[in-house]
Amino acid sequence: MLILTAGQVRQVLDGAEQQVVEAVSRAYRLHAAGRTVLPHSLFLRFPEEARNRIIALPAYLGDAGDAGAREPVAGVKWISSFPGNTAAGLERASAVIVLNSMRTGHPDVLLEGSVISARRTAASAALAAATLAPREPQTGVTLIGCGVINFQVLVFLRALLPELAEVTLFDLDPARARAFAERCAARLPGLRTAIAERSEDALAAHRLVSLATTAATPHLDPSPCPPGTLLLHLSLRDLAPETILSSVNIVDDGDHVCRESTSLHLAEQQAGHRDFIADSIGAILTGGRRERDPEALTVFSPFGLGVLDLAVADLVRHRAQEQGLGTDVPDFLPAPAQ
Repeated sequence: MLILTAGQVRQVLDGAEQQVVEAVSRAYRLHAAGRTVLPHSLFLRFPEEARNRIIALPAYLGDAGDAGAREPVAGVKWISSFPGNTAAGLERASAVIVLNSMRTGHPDVLLEGSVISARRTAASAALAAATLAPREPQTGVTLIGCGVINFQVLVFLRALLPELAEVTLFDLDPARARAFAERCAARLPGLRTAIAERSEDALAAHRLVSLATTAATPHLDPSPCPPGTLLLHLSLRDLAPETILSSVNIVDDGDHVCRESTSLHLAEQQAGHRDFIADSIGAILTGGRRERDPEALTVFSPFGLGVLDLAVADLVRHRAQEQGLGTDVPDFLPAPAQ
């Protein structure tokens, strides 16, 4: 068993944004081609504390059938979300990822998963922003929710959209927004940063918006958004069904995203169908760039497919082995019976 810690995962992923985006893009295209196995995620909830949950995301990522392609990989991510952690100075999310051998089925790699999860989410968002591009350059972005996910979104957006020069921040906790702005100044020099006092002002600032909140129910009115805005709806529960039904909706997988009381699930329940879903990101990546409607609101709602975690975890595994990182535990599994 090879064990990779959070620090080691960060070491191999820092500065590797392009490679992570390529891994995520490949996973989306393989999923669109039917070369994945992706059971529904399993949500473990607790009656005493409805906000808390732990989710299992099992998956299989096949190969493209071409020479030199990466070998198939199977595994599972086990990720918790305890929003109350932030008040105690702890990270909201924690996770592990297990990769299994496709030859024996044995677990052979154990990775800290929250770093991988944040970066595959951010890579997915940035890939959607670059793929669902408007005619004019995207020079600014609004971030609603100033936590770990949106900081990584900003890092990946800067990697894919070099013209991005300005970010507007909004968080219900002004102190978090200020701390986020200070981090931007330290890590992303040259990026102009503004803090909005109201969500309405933040939404009106740019035609690219990333939503990464801990909201459990719809709370956001996107009417201040300029025509042609793309909402990266990463937290999945910020928008009312009426907003979803009146928007151009792009998803990662309609069957997965219309579950667990997401905004799209609520829209499906209200409408009685899923015809409001215009396309999937995998189909768009396979078929070519799709230009945003300059007048409509476009909403990208990625459920967060387990195959993305496998793709990035496999990238981490190979880069770590090349660099000699990780702890090998040869006796983790029982010895063969004699």
